[in-house]
Amino acid sequence: MSETKPSMPPESAGTEITRFNALRHGVLSRYTVLPWEDADEYRALLEALVVEHAPPGPTEEHLVEELAGIVWRKRRFRLAELAAYRRGLGDTLPHWRETAKAALVPIDADEQSGWVADAIRATAADTEEAIRELHEHEAMTRRAIKLLGSKRDDAYEAALAALREDMRVYWANELALSPAELEKGEKPATANVEGLLRFLEGPVQRWYDNRNKELANRQVIREQAFGEALDPNRLERLGRYEVHLDRKFERVLAMLLRLKDLRQGTVAG
Repeated sequence: MSETKPSMPPESAGTEITRFNALRHGVLSRYTVLPWEDADEYRALLEALVVEHAPPGPTEEHLVEELAGIVWRKRRFRLAELAAYRRGLGDTLPHWRETAKAALVPIDADEQSGWVADAIRATAADTEEAIRELHEHEAMTRRAIKLLGSKRDDAYEAALAALREDMRVYWANELALSPAELEKGEKPATANVEGLLRFLEGPVQRWYDNRNKELANRQVIREQAFGEALDPNRLERLGRYEVHLDRKFERVLAMLLRLKDLRQGTVAG
């Protein structure tokens, strides 16, 4: 009795055969993937379509490969769309002050430097962390102000020690300013209770107010920036290309399915 060779299940066998055929007859693949694109990612896409449609010969393999090429170009289109938005954002950022003013009409935008860039880059977790840190910072400053209002002999030193390190550096820089560096009408900083209190209740409090406004309205600023980044003319050209790809995909898929139906005898020739 002759030995019978083990055979693969029909579904598995079909998969192996079509994968071999795709590699053998994939004449378009070498021209589809650009040098800087991921060839393995494209190959995985092609193999997935081969498994799905199981083309038995070169004609249907060609149509499957056409489908892979269209999907790959759609991916490239999405990258082009993203690049268009990035370019638009790049054009928007130099005008961050106008963007912030437009987004936050009721809010004074004179001290909003960097708001747009921060709003675009920050995640929700980043904003939550920034709010938490700001509240901690404000609490330390309120404690320092309370110490300055106490009757302690060392009120100035105690208040200074209660501040964060970066705030102490900020205060030291204020003390180091020469009269020529002061703005018109601005009093020079003095290293005593009155001087530190004036500093904390003046420029420091204004900074807190602006920072709170920025963090509370980041989403509004972000939406405004992305809206201004939209270039209808550039995206319209990309949109026409996407429509072309969609129609081509529908035609190729229709041909592939009809050939499959003809092969299976479910439609008349």
